[in-house]
Amino acid sequence: MASGIKTSAFSTYLLLFFNQVMGVPATIVSTAIALTLVVDAVVDPTIGRWSDRTRSRWGRRHPFLFAAAVPAGLFFTITWFPPDGLSDFAMGVWVFGMASLTRACMSLYEIPSSALGAELTNDYAERTRIFALRFWFGYIGAFGFGAFCLYFFFVATPEYPRGQLNPAGYTWFAITGGVLIALAVLTSAFGTRNRIPYLRQVRDREEKLSLMGHLREMADAFTHKPFMAIFGYSIFKQTAIGLYTATTLYFGTYVFELSAGQLAILVTENLVAATLATPLAPKLAEWFGKRNAAMSMGLIGICIGVMPLILTLFGLFFPPGHPLLVPTLFVVGAVYHAMIATSLMNSSGMIADTVEDHAVKSGRHNAGVFFSVNSFTTQCAVGLGILLAGLVLDASAFPQDANPLGVSQAIKNSLIMHYVPATVGLWLVGSLLLLFYPITEASHRANLEKLKSREAEANAQAVRDGAIGGAGR
Repeated sequence: MASGIKTSAFSTYLLLFFNQVMGVPATIVSTAIALTLVVDAVVDPTIGRWSDRTRSRWGRRHPFLFAAAVPAGLFFTITWFPPDGLSDFAMGVWVFGMASLTRACMSLYEIPSSALGAELTNDYAERTRIFALRFWFGYIGAFGFGAFCLYFFFVATPEYPRGQLNPAGYTWFAITGGVLIALAVLTSAFGTRNRIPYLRQVRDREEKLSLMGHLREMADAFTHKPFMAIFGYSIFKQTAIGLYTATTLYFGTYVFELSAGQLAILVTENLVAATLATPLAPKLAEWFGKRNAAMSMGLIGICIGVMPLILTLFGLFFPPGHPLLVPTLFVVGAVYHAMIATSLMNSSGMIADTVEDHAVKSGRHNAGVFFSVNSFTTQCAVGLGILLAGLVLDASAFPQDANPLGVSQAIKNSLIMHYVPATVGLWLVGSLLLLFYPITEASHRANLEKLKSREAEANAQAVRDGAIGGAGR
């Protein structure tokens, strides 16, 4: 839920706020956000590795969960309150600094928390159910919070008939989001604390490694073939999702000319979609396998999702103000998001399965390192997605600080023509990369048997060593 709030707010509102409300050029804002990926590329795998090797009375993961809560909420809130009088360039520096701090704190929570999904169970299907529930709460955070803000904070006024462009609404938006992020992280940490005794722990005498030793082990994880396949797929799909999220308010505000209340109605379709996808994702994983389910749902979903824009481009869709416009967008969006959510749930389960596949080959359980991909690619949704959104807006000659009723039809059509090929192309390339992911349910079970056999042999050796050299444990 915490990640959903942060990702949705940054992906949907950050570019809109600094570009259309504060008047900063879209290229500066999108570039500043994209540059935070350089920070993420260093911070995320480091946090994953750190949590993999942490030994404490709270286990490997929970110290990070407790440490992240308050700083994550605080930096999220501060992001939306830039000092007065900043130049456009200084605004870009502000966005880069605050977004980097917020995302680093969220990674401190998200990566160890995601790793728990691989450690709570080894079962192939049950993992998908766990990640389906994770994504359901993520959707509640992202879109429940978004709908709430559109209803109560971004209220239309005579001066701002489109409430999402009202600067005053962002004050309580920022404060409420920060408080909810901190509370959600603490709830997750306290709520899973009783599972600590049952989770895999660091051995008593974990080998100490030099910096180069750590880098070698991390590099080994990142060259694992199944992991690289899901990593490439995740980057492309999350960039496509980030592009969609960053531009959806532009399409809603300027192309379909929707009010904040109508946008709030459309946001709730994501909650319907997540509720449909939660039981559907594990079923599709059982029937077709996680890889095939993730690929097919993603590709079919994006084709359905762009249809209203394609029809609008050719003058075949409902015009602004038509009574069937919002209901149709709601139904199309619910189907689209249900398919995308199903794809995301299955691909997260695929990351969990790479942990054992790599452990068979290396002898190490690096769930934290592997799930740093989950955090990094989610950040890509904000970074690369918003960068691409800025490029699409600039290529479309879209004006900054635009009047919602003053954007020409030619510019609207240009925005659609630049957006549709970009988003469909990202999903297509990502899905082709997923063809290189080889793990099936049968191979996953074989990996578990190999690891179980090795662990039994290691325990037997420890007993023999204890009988000879000292007291057994």
